[in-house]
Amino acid sequence: MNQFTLKNWMLIKHRITPYLFLLPALIILGLTVFWPALQAFYLSFTSYEDIGQPPQWIGFNNFLKLLKDPVFWKTLENTVLYLVGVVPILVIAPLGLAILVNQKLRGMNWFRSAYYTPVVISMVVAGIAWKWLYAENGLLNQLFKALGIISDGIPWLTSSAKVFGIVPISLASVMAVTVWKGLGYYMVIYLAGLQSIPGDVYEAAAIDGSDGIKKHWDITIPLMKPYLALVAVISAISATKVFEEVYIMTQGGPLNSSKTIVYYLYEQAFNNLEISYACTIGLVLFLIILGLSILRLAVNQQGNDNITI
Repeated sequence: MNQFTLKNWMLIKHRITPYLFLLPALIILGLTVFWPALQAFYLSFTSYEDIGQPPQWIGFNNFLKLLKDPVFWKTLENTVLYLVGVVPILVIAPLGLAILVNQKLRGMNWFRSAYYTPVVISMVVAGIAWKWLYAENGLLNQLFKALGIISDGIPWLTSSAKVFGIVPISLASVMAVTVWKGLGYYMVIYLAGLQSIPGDVYEAAAIDGSDGIKKHWDITIPLMKPYLALVAVISAISATKVFEEVYIMTQGGPLNSSKTIVYYLYEQAFNNLEISYACTIGLVLFLIILGLSILRLAVNQQGNDNITI
């Protein structure tokens, strides 16, 4: 009987030991992430305009208000434009950079560091620097004037006019900063994938006549499909949550032309003190990101087990 009890105790101890190690992190996550998320979910069904008063249950009124809110639909449109404009570039361009810096040439490590430098720069610093570049008398307008491309300065951050009738100039200007900031990060992911491809594959392809640029079309892209899909999902999630660039450079203007869902949520919560309505917007944003995250998990399962970020 004692032996049986001892075996049971050892088995229970073996099973609960990992959870005991996880317990401190789970407590912290519960207090800082899960509990606030549950509170936000509850507040989305209430009216909580006065912080000093308890929230009043109003059911789905906030969601009905959301459906009739033209600013929300504008921010959703801007977010979709952000996805369509940023994600394809961040999927294709970093792969080209990764192929370039994967060459065995002298000084290549310097180029890798140079391309990766924007990643480690704070978004606040980058946003301020680009805001100066976009200024009416900034470097970009001065350069274009010197080249004779334009006669007057382009209002990069203060115009709601649309490029090709699709994307507002202000939103496109912010997109450019997001692309510039993310190129190096996704380049490193692709570089890890490229270095996992055996050189023998390219040698065999060269014998069959696949060399130069053609070898990348025949060998590199097919073998990099898991990484391409992974980068597409990660960049889509990041583009959906964009905030710092908008906050620093345009404040969502002009005329809401560069306002995204996350910035609109921030504006409702902290500027207008519409806490409950902000929680409703946050719930919609959560569902969007949840869908993209599920897609990411599916991509990870289909890809190689050694793909990590």
